Amino acid sequence: MNKTNQTHEIIVSGIHLDLTPSLKTYVHEKMERLFRHDESIVRIRVELECDSKHDVNHKFVAKAHIVIHGPDINATVETEECHKSIDLLVDKLDRTLRERHNQSKVKRNHPHHIEFSDVELPKAI
Repeated sequence: MNKTNQTHEIIVSGIHLDLTPSLKTYVHEKMERLFRHDESIVRIRVELECDSKHDVNHKFVAKAHIVIHGPDINATVETEECHKSIDLLVDKLDRTLRERHNQSKVKRNHPHHIEFSDVELPKAI
């Protein structure tokens, strides 16, 4: 693998929320953890939303959309703190990527049986 100074594309946007440089840095540091699972991740888009009209217990919403080779992954977390939302979102995405990786390993190690009862196979010379 070629890991020479590779930067990953992480897009962070805020909805009804001013994104400070420290908050963007925090999101980037946490999301870098996801790239260790799968090198086929193309981009991660994170949306942080503050909804003051929403319930007090679910004021901050963190959404992520991972563009990956194959089906994309989406996740949403709602909590009362912004940093807690980001942490829980990364944990949720981490579990999802781990499960997806394990499923591909299971399929690779346990191929389906193929019936050759009606097919004539060529004879070896």
